[in-house]
Amino acid sequence: MNKHWRPTAPIATLEIRASMLRAAREYFTATRALEVDTPTLSSAAVTDVHLASVAATALGRQTFLQTSPEYAMKRLLAAGCGDIWQICKVYRDGESGRSHNPEFTMIEWYRLGMDHHALMSDVERLIGAMLPPSRAFDRSERLTYREAVQLHAGIDPFDDPLAVLIARLESAEIEVPRDVKSDRDACLDLIMGILVGPQLGHDRLTFIYDYPASQAALAQIRGPVASRFEAYMDGLELCNGFHELANAAEQRARFERDLAERVKRGLPPMPIDERFLAALDHGLPECSGVALGFDRLVMCATGAKHIDAVLAFPFDRA
Repeated sequence: MNKHWRPTAPIATLEIRASMLRAAREYFTATRALEVDTPTLSSAAVTDVHLASVAATALGRQTFLQTSPEYAMKRLLAAGCGDIWQICKVYRDGESGRSHNPEFTMIEWYRLGMDHHALMSDVERLIGAMLPPSRAFDRSERLTYREAVQLHAGIDPFDDPLAVLIARLESAEIEVPRDVKSDRDACLDLIMGILVGPQLGHDRLTFIYDYPASQAALAQIRGPVASRFEAYMDGLELCNGFHELANAAEQRARFERDLAERVKRGLPPMPIDERFLAALDHGLPECSGVALGFDRLVMCATGAKHIDAVLAFPFDRA
């Protein structure tokens, strides 16, 4: 008998998911943020070389399932919505494993007049409200990106030459692909993903902030660092937040650099979201925003070792 009709998450875990989502809605209501609902299908896609969009066809046109609601939510911010948030499904091709499912649940929100440090405190309060009492933690730990890499990998991510980064990976018996050996940020991503990230957040929530400016994505840059943070618990990256870039010309330049890098890597080109850039040109208010991987937080809440254990129907049973 085919038993793949059954959910992979126990019913008790699905009840915990529901209670955590209820706590999130109560938190945002109490903090006076507007719940919004933006399209899952878009005519544009992300240019980021680290993300793969899922293509779809609608009304005879090529469209893409969202990897994040970020661009649409920023259009609402530019239109004057104030603090906003949403719970939504997002899609990323090629992502499958212990902590990845191609379709997953994201909580994304934006606060006006906050920098990334203030938003970290907001993230800490939300996560504290969502987790069950058994996972209550003391005040979070905060480390700069440099401090975290120095502490857990023993190298300086800003000053050490590329050869030192490669040697550190190889000393840990990590095979470094040939194309990565010529890419400093790719080496740093491996170091963070394999040597540093798994060591973070085991006794309390840990924030890593002030990433290298070359890894700014959609964050503001301050000299050598980007106003960006990530939060970790149980060695899992839970969220990625920015003090948001509001300069349309700079954002377009970053998109174009992404597209040039895609050509170098043999990746397909992606259409730039011109409506998003038009919203930035109109004027994005001073704000910070963050995207939280909800399924991973449920893993932390329940002690699950695989994301399938917190999903009703993961990709293989969808």
